[in-house]
Amino acid sequence: MLRWWGGRVSPVAVGQPLVFRAVGGRACAGVRGNACPVAAEVPGRSTGGLCPECARLDRAHSVAADTFADDPRPYRVYLAWFGPGTVKVGITGEHRGPARLLEQGAVAFCWLGRGPLMAARRTEEVLRQALGVPDRVSYERKRGLRVGLPDAGARRGEIEELYGRALGVGGWGETLEALPFAAHDHGDVFGLGELPALDGTVSELVDGGTVTGRVLAAAGPDLHLRDPGGRHLVLDGRLLGGWGLERGGEDDAWSVPVGGAPPRNEAGQDGLF
Repeated sequence: MLRWWGGRVSPVAVGQPLVFRAVGGRACAGVRGNACPVAAEVPGRSTGGLCPECARLDRAHSVAADTFADDPRPYRVYLAWFGPGTVKVGITGEHRGPARLLEQGAVAFCWLGRGPLMAARRTEEVLRQALGVPDRVSYERKRGLRVGLPDAGARRGEIEELYGRALGVGGWGETLEALPFAAHDHGDVFGLGELPALDGTVSELVDGGTVTGRVLAAAGPDLHLRDPGGRHLVLDGRLLGGWGLERGGEDDAWSVPVGGAPPRNEAGQDGLF
């Protein structure tokens, strides 16, 4: 979804044209529905869209911060697949369903178990160590892996093999309810199909800068676009926070900075999730 200047919201559809301008400067988007008290300016390259103080408050209320150890709601442990050889283990609130996996751009995933928050957190760490998988994967790596993905059957096979290994790790089944294997695939949801080689990523938005192209895919916060010159570019949607957006015209030219494409098989160090 894109939120336009004035508050209007419209969906972003794969295969459809997309043209907009960033206007009005970039201000902190605030935390959890509350405006930033000082309307702080935010750097164009910041993927958080928050000033340092609002970012600190947002982090303090996240599950990752473990500040709500007594949360009575059940949580789920999952394995998320982003590309060949790239799987992470994580947790999410059961009430959120698969939303967390969609937000992260997981191409496929399976649930492992469910139970109290701290038991889920301990299981996440146990499995990370035992399986040799991370609990975070950089956005740069995810983008590179989306080009040339194996088919859904191969994706299922890799995640099912890891699920079997996870069941063989002792201890965690005593505190969590193990869940039966079922592979969930987002390839069609994201519109991934056969993405062409990636030519670059948007570095930042600038006041008056225009993004124009056709949507090839949308995975997590990333929009994969074909620009008028034929380039395959990625716009990280987190760069939009704090900007006003205006619709552009069909003849508008691309005018925001673009950096190089990430190496397909090299893990990045920034933007981990």
